[in-house]
Amino acid sequence: MLAKKLKSKYNNNNRTQHASQRCGPRWVFQFVGEVMPALKQLPEPIDIEHQIENLKEIGLIVDDEEYARKILNDISYFRLVKAFSLKLKPKNGRYNENVRFENIVDLYLFNANLRQLLFPIIERVEVNLRCRISNYFCVKYGALGYKDSANFVNEDYHKEFIDDIADEIRRNSRAPFVKNFRENYISGELPLYALVEVLSFGTLSKLFKNMKNTDKKIISKQFGVGYTYFESWIENISYVRNICAHYGRLYDAKLTKTPRLYDQYTKEGIGNNRIFATILCLKNIVNDSEHWIVFVNELVKLVDKYKGVDVTTMGFPNDWKSYLLIEEQK
Repeated sequence: MLAKKLKSKYNNNNRTQHASQRCGPRWVFQFVGEVMPALKQLPEPIDIEHQIENLKEIGLIVDDEEYARKILNDISYFRLVKAFSLKLKPKNGRYNENVRFENIVDLYLFNANLRQLLFPIIERVEVNLRCRISNYFCVKYGALGYKDSANFVNEDYHKEFIDDIADEIRRNSRAPFVKNFRENYISGELPLYALVEVLSFGTLSKLFKNMKNTDKKIISKQFGVGYTYFESWIENISYVRNICAHYGRLYDAKLTKTPRLYDQYTKEGIGNNRIFATILCLKNIVNDSEHWIVFVNELVKLVDKYKGVDVTTMGFPNDWKSYLLIEEQK
């Protein structure tokens, strides 16, 4: 209670002070005996010329300033430099020796190409899952069986799911097939086999997560995976799919939604919070050997192309290729 009062008092006082009075370092007692630094001021925005000068001042080698201007006019400083300098300099420090602007750009391009390489494989899993859930669930529980909480494990979780569905339908209300079901059928409701086409992968993952274990087992079996693993895999893949769709960073990124890996991987020291774990999950789900072989070959080419990439920051072991090969490639 004392800590909350002190924090509240500080925040109220801080709001009434002029900005010039808050520029110096300030401290506030968060808890008795503990001193915490105050929040920092936002840095002032700077134009591209000053962005380049700033990079040079902290040790980055910029050989071609015209090239740097072009890149920084296409890709924001925050997206490019802040995101891809993590292993090239200490926090708030100078760049490591011989680091060039092109090195940062290469990491950005590698990341962009990795996203583009992963997305079709993830899309394949997503489309298959939509189909297999709706095919099974509709036959067992009916086309509108998703509305009945008795067909699921957790009633509260089901209510959240129904709310999510309402939001998804509103966002897609102008889609021709949505209008068709709402205007031309007695109930005006969307059957699950149509509804799955407007659900986000995240909402689809929630639907699966709240199914009864007997139902999960039957659907997971179609992918050749036990349901206790599959449930966490699709949640992780959905999370990675959103990173890909929103141009996020996979390189040197810790994933907050993590899959449960097979013991054979964890015993060999492979972690579950980097993108290599997701790739392993995809390998075990994708049953089409031709598509997987193409993916692995393209991944090898991508890593070979960008020599400055440190694959260990993405959870890749030293012999990572052997983990991804299937029988046709061995």
